[in-house]
Amino acid sequence: MATTTSITTTYAGEFAGKYIGAALLSGVTLDKGLVEIKPNVKYKEVIKKVTTDDIVKNATCDFDATSTVTLTERVLQPEEFQVNLQLCKKDFRSDWEAVQMGMSVYDNLPPKFSDFLIAHAAEKVAQRIEQNIWAGVNATAGQFDGFTTLFAADAAVIDVGGTSITTANVITELNKVVDAVPNTLYGKEDLTIYVSPKIAKAYVAALGGFSAISTSVGGQGANGIGNMGTMWYGMGQDLSFNGVRLAMVPGMPSDDMVAAQASNLYFGTGLLSDTNLVKVLDMEDLDGSQNVRVIMRFTAGIQYGFGDEVVYYT
Repeated sequence: MATTTSITTTYAGEFAGKYIGAALLSGVTLDKGLVEIKPNVKYKEVIKKVTTDDIVKNATCDFDATSTVTLTERVLQPEEFQVNLQLCKKDFRSDWEAVQMGMSVYDNLPPKFSDFLIAHAAEKVAQRIEQNIWAGVNATAGQFDGFTTLFAADAAVIDVGGTSITTANVITELNKVVDAVPNTLYGKEDLTIYVSPKIAKAYVAALGGFSAISTSVGGQGANGIGNMGTMWYGMGQDLSFNGVRLAMVPGMPSDDMVAAQASNLYFGTGLLSDTNLVKVLDMEDLDGSQNVRVIMRFTAGIQYGFGDEVVYYT
């Protein structure tokens, strides 16, 4: 059975443009290197965790192995996923790109649409992976357990109770996260506060001066940074809070935040190129049908090292 296809366009002259898809979430977390990426994980990879006590001791004349070294492990096991679509070429003969299919009854999928479909499928996979990394739930088809799912179940993770974030309270709530960060982590180069787009918007607005926060507690006054108001932020700039990098990740739940070192968070997959490989198969020469199949297969999963070095605000 073919995937349901709905074509509602009308032919109005030669097609001279390109398909424009709706804006999709991009794979921000992976694209910007906000977590450690572990490729070439065929089945499982064991992440070793090493902890020691205070290894510096008073000197003696003898070798005295009094320190303790504790080895524990976590398992990174990517899951396998797939995309399977089937389109019937007959559905496109009355469409505005019919001429591009060729004049023979043995025709092809419109090439521009084929190109668009490949890019669209890859973008949708990037969107799903981004969402899964932070909020996925393994029991749901097409998802693996994300970081917030694992953090909520780990008693070692530092939990911070939160509220619905607004422009008026975002500075106060971000302070709660930074206050909960262990002193041993504060100042680490890759320490990051991961926030949702909702929280990032509220923070940018607050720094632009459009909140009720006084300058004494971090507000910027009525005109914001450099007296530029809402124009101060150009989206390409890096955000930070109290000396800690702040990263917007579209997959994060709206009112959640995570503070952790990027090197403590892992994404695993078989081949990174698998998530960009889309196969389009014309089934005509195989089974005589007029169907075209779109196929993707890839593996993906996440894991983290030390729960007691993660702050989870929810």
